[in-house]
Amino acid sequence: MTNARDLRVLPYGDDAVLVELPGLAEVRQLDDAVRAARASDPDAAAIVDQVPAARTLLLRVREGADPAALPVVRWWAGRSRSVAPGNGGDEVVLDVDYDGPDLADVAGLTGLTAQEVVDRHTAATYTVAFGGFMPGFAYLTGLDPALRVPRLDSPRERVPAGSVAVADEFSAVYPAATPGGWRLLGRCEVVLFDVARDQPALLQPGTRVRFRAT
Repeated sequence: MTNARDLRVLPYGDDAVLVELPGLAEVRQLDDAVRAARASDPDAAAIVDQVPAARTLLLRVREGADPAALPVVRWWAGRSRSVAPGNGGDEVVLDVDYDGPDLADVAGLTGLTAQEVVDRHTAATYTVAFGGFMPGFAYLTGLDPALRVPRLDSPRERVPAGSVAVADEFSAVYPAATPGGWRLLGRCEVVLFDVARDQPALLQPGTRVRFRAT
């Protein structure tokens, strides 16, 4: 185990290390730094996958490589203190029909009108912080603080695919029908996860996302 200020690097099986960080901002900083290193730093050539989460970054190396040899502390020390706006400048625009079953409730909880909720949700530019929960589900940061509302007290048994939702500090789109407890603002028709694509998940960490009302 490696310890440095603000991070811990822990062994994670035979082919990976798990980097623990104070919070999401630090995860995004290190995630960006490692992605940059993979493009130019020979010491990062062994990395075959990196998986950010809310407070951790998993780094997996190719077979036969030593994950403990990754200079994570050096990449952390050289990181940018500002978070990159997106993955190579890529931006995904999702058209949304804002007729979700929780739109009125979100308006009531926030003291806004339904149209003001829509206006604030579409005004923001979001960034994919990490994926989880199910394939293709992306946690989007950048939500207007005025729209931060808690999850439902009782999750729905079925949330339709394409549902656009908010909960706490995040927004997201459900890629497939599933139970869920986020508050639903509307729905879009974009396929977010398709195993036939070269990159099955449409929304990759670092990608910018905007919502557009239809």
